[in-house]
Amino acid sequence: MKTNYKLIIWIGSFLLFWGCIGENERNTLQPDKRELEKSIERFNMAFAEGNLIVLDSLTTENYLHTNSGSRAIGKSDWFNYLKKRNKELESGTVQVLDYRLEETRIEHHTNCAILTGKVTVKVKDSSGIKTNNYRITNFWVIEDGTWKRAGFHDTKIN
Repeated sequence: MKTNYKLIIWIGSFLLFWGCIGENERNTLQPDKRELEKSIERFNMAFAEGNLIVLDSLTTENYLHTNSGSRAIGKSDWFNYLKKRNKELESGTVQVLDYRLEETRIEHHTNCAILTGKVTVKVKDSSGIKTNNYRITNFWVIEDGTWKRAGFHDTKIN
């Protein structure tokens, strides 16, 4: 049996190279930065519509959500809130008339990004039509080649 030393050396070199670069470096093989903007747009549309399947696919398992008036909650608690909200959306007791993200700024880092901006939400419920504005900060990471939201914080503004 003839041994193919060139193939063995090539495979060994590849495995040595792959083992030498750390997990961080492998994660920097990231999608185009425009993919983040597409993910943010999909996320916001899914939130306005109450699409939990899309929201689940675009949030990390260890997601943290903080509103200005409450403590930070994890993904499961946030999704419990979203399920309650969905019932209100489906029954028509709450209607999202407008949901806009404006004044965005994105700071890219190796395999994550910080997004800041202003969200305007116009909602109709039993008490009438309300418009609220929030300053927001989102933390996005690349997980399995996809941009996912890992953290959120908002503060209500006038």
